[in-house]
Amino acid sequence: MNGSSLRGVLTSARRWLRNRLPLSYGMRGTAPMNPSFGAGEGTPIDRYYIERFLASQRSHISGAVLEIGDRSYTEHFGENVTSSAVLSAVSGAGVDFVGDLASCPEIPDNSFDCVLLVQTLHYLYDMEAGVAELARILKPGGCVLCTVPGISQVSRYDMVRWGDRWRLTSLSAAELFATTFDPTRVDVSAFGNALSAVSFLQGVPAERIKSAKLDVREPDYELVVCVIAAKKGSGA
Repeated sequence: MNGSSLRGVLTSARRWLRNRLPLSYGMRGTAPMNPSFGAGEGTPIDRYYIERFLASQRSHISGAVLEIGDRSYTEHFGENVTSSAVLSAVSGAGVDFVGDLASCPEIPDNSFDCVLLVQTLHYLYDMEAGVAELARILKPGGCVLCTVPGISQVSRYDMVRWGDRWRLTSLSAAELFATTFDPTRVDVSAFGNALSAVSFLQGVPAERIKSAKLDVREPDYELVVCVIAAKKGSGA
């Protein structure tokens, strides 16, 4: 066997091990297998859970919808969306409001039926102010669908630009939203287990783990925390 053939065999063997033994392969050092949360090789595990959550709440993503950053989740999961707007910390194509969620007076009161707040709230130093703004800009009967990280590495990209500050549990998320919303109208759930948490920290993409294992929920391993908070009043 020549050198080229041997390299091909070794490459195939490494790929086989990586696909079938995602945790043990590549963990001889201290660095993660993929420091970009698994992006570039598949779906990051937190996004797998986020998409499961949003898919289960399609009926809420309707009417006038505000999303943070871009419209991707509104377009993918929305049903009967009559208008779509984007709030971003920086201006750009498709951005309707530029500002800080903790204080965004440029958005009128009672403007939206739904706000999609995906992996954003933990960037705010004053999360309580952000939750109060969510309640202000929602129409009566409207709701916010929020996800926040529980177990996660720091996002260096976001840390450098606007700060990656907090990690929440289902308890702290419920207490946070109860500062403004009626606690009886706040529903909190969490996704994750020991396997998915370790895999996510290593940057193993969701495609390398069976869905049946990812979907098991172990309450002491909250990888993604999800909140549905509704504003009092009748819907639009």
